[in-house]
Amino acid sequence: MLPSQRASFDIPREICYLNAASYSPLPVRTLEAGRAAVGRKGRPWTLEASFQNAQHERARTAAARLIEADPSDIALVPSISYGVATAAKLFAPGRGTRVLVLENDHSSPALEWHARAEAQGFSVETVRQPNDADWTSAVLESIERSGAPPVGLASISSVHWSDGGLIDIEKVGAALRQRGAAFLIDATQSAGVLTLDVRHLDPDFVIFPTYKWLVGPYGRAFLYVARRHQNGVPLEQTAAGRRNVRAENAVYFTDLEYVSNARRFDMGERDFFISLEMASIGMEMMADWGAPAIAQRVAMLTERIALAVLGLGIRVPETHLRAPHILSLAFTGGMPAGLVERLASEGVYVAPRLGRMRVSPHVYNDEADCDRFVEALTRRLRG
Repeated sequence: MLPSQRASFDIPREICYLNAASYSPLPVRTLEAGRAAVGRKGRPWTLEASFQNAQHERARTAAARLIEADPSDIALVPSISYGVATAAKLFAPGRGTRVLVLENDHSSPALEWHARAEAQGFSVETVRQPNDADWTSAVLESIERSGAPPVGLASISSVHWSDGGLIDIEKVGAALRQRGAAFLIDATQSAGVLTLDVRHLDPDFVIFPTYKWLVGPYGRAFLYVARRHQNGVPLEQTAAGRRNVRAENAVYFTDLEYVSNARRFDMGERDFFISLEMASIGMEMMADWGAPAIAQRVAMLTERIALAVLGLGIRVPETHLRAPHILSLAFTGGMPAGLVERLASEGVYVAPRLGRMRVSPHVYNDEADCDRFVEALTRRLRG
């Protein structure tokens, strides 16, 4: 099993940080690279002419490696919402079709379709949060519902942010393909931890940021665009998206045709090299550890907690229904007011999410963190 990677992070031993699903800490290597990058911005004359492209392609390649994609199918974007807006410009659900979103999903994969539905003539259908925590069955039932309008698109998270509900994207993808429907995956809570092979799954779009599970900075995200959608018009019009608009040319607008791959969808002002290099380092570290090894380690941690809290009258979803790295704790009668804040006062950090407690360990956590959390939680509940 992959050992704890705590030594790669600047986390004091007295800190029990179990909140990666909100924000991850940065590895020491990333912190050092960020400081060096700030120094380079202070002395820009030291940058070689090839520096820009090398940074863009390093990050693109690192992101592609996480989902088994070709780097040319990856666009550099700032956020999930930017990626979804780009996807919505490239793909329009047919009039009279349904777009499926998840109840209480994050805003990014859902709101764009709500904003477009009336004008474009499709409806948005919300898959209700299932009482039995079986998100996969709930999504499949919506796709297959008899007598309903055809599904044009499912725009959903692969792991629900609030309860760690795991959606079997293989089954969902197969059901959508059978009906000729498109599939957009918000992989915010899964990229790097759960295996995703776009060559096998063949989704239309996959989007993920770096500031959570990919131990990276804010403001960096990546958009996979299936090649069948790469002839569309980008959200922004940039020189980098065109075949030959270059400052070093004798004629600036030499060739206005778009580049022939997903690079045309890169964001404007993508040259924020400080965070771009930081993002690359985190993604490369995750890929080196490998999703299977990471998932095995965090599953061991969440299972250790799940077993320990059963005697406290706390309900947790069954193992096969939840992601290995996110544990949702439901309290009889509701979560006690101020419980999360009282744990934080002891250096134990988790998150309140929709009336439950979300616990999300990562590779920097160990068994001592789990046991400390359980001990603090037990003392607070019984006290």
